[in-house]
Amino acid sequence: MEPALGPVLAELPPTRRALLVTLRKRGEARAEELAEELGVTVSAVRQHLQGLAAADLVVHRDERSGPGRPRRSYRLGGAAEALFPKAYGELTLELLDILADEDPDVVRRAFERRRSARVARVLARLEGLDFGARVAEIARVLDEDGYLADFERADDGAYRIREHNCAILAVAQRYGHACTTEISFLREVLPDADVTRVAHILSGSHACVYEVRERAPSPAA
Repeated sequence: MEPALGPVLAELPPTRRALLVTLRKRGEARAEELAEELGVTVSAVRQHLQGLAAADLVVHRDERSGPGRPRRSYRLGGAAEALFPKAYGELTLELLDILADEDPDVVRRAFERRRSARVARVLARLEGLDFGARVAEIARVLDEDGYLADFERADDGAYRIREHNCAILAVAQRYGHACTTEISFLREVLPDADVTRVAHILSGSHACVYEVRERAPSPAA
C-alpha cells in the first residue's frame, strides 16, 4: 500500500521521500540496507542522506565493533516529524482542554463516540471479507487516516498491524483515552480475534504494533 503522505513530504524528490518513509517504518537502517530496499546504489543513497542530514531530516550514529570503519546507522531527525501527517491542530487540543475543565467525563465520551463512528464506518467496508482480507482492509483504513500503517503475517499465522506514524500524537500524549479507544476499535472490528498491543510509540517505540491472532471457532453445542 502507498502511505498517505502529507503535502510537504509529497513534494520532495521521489528517492528522498522514499528514504524518509523507509526510515520512518524501520526506525533505523544503514545505507546498504536502504539501497537494497529502494533498489538504488549505495553511493546514491549516501548522497541523498547527506542532503537530508543538512536539513536535520536525518541523523546518524556510529557503532564500532572492531578494527576498521564504524558501522553508521541512520534515523529520522527532529525536523522530519513535521513532514508526516498529523490529523489534529492546536485548536483540537485547546477545545479538549476546555471540555476537560468543564467536565472531564465529556472528553471520555467524545473519544467513545469517535470510536463508535469509526467502527461503524469500517465494519461496512469489511462485510463479506475473510479474516486475512479484513486485516488488510483495516490496515488500509488506518493508512488512509494518516497512521502510515501496514501489516504482515508471521509464520505462526498471527498478523501484525503497524502504525508507523501517530496521526494524533499530541492528543494521545495528553489524553490516554486516545490510545485506549484505538485498541478497543481494533478489537471491535475484529471480534473473532485476540488483539494485543506489543509496541507503543508513547513508550519509546518507533511504531505502535498490534498482534492480531484469529480465534479458533467455538465447538458446536
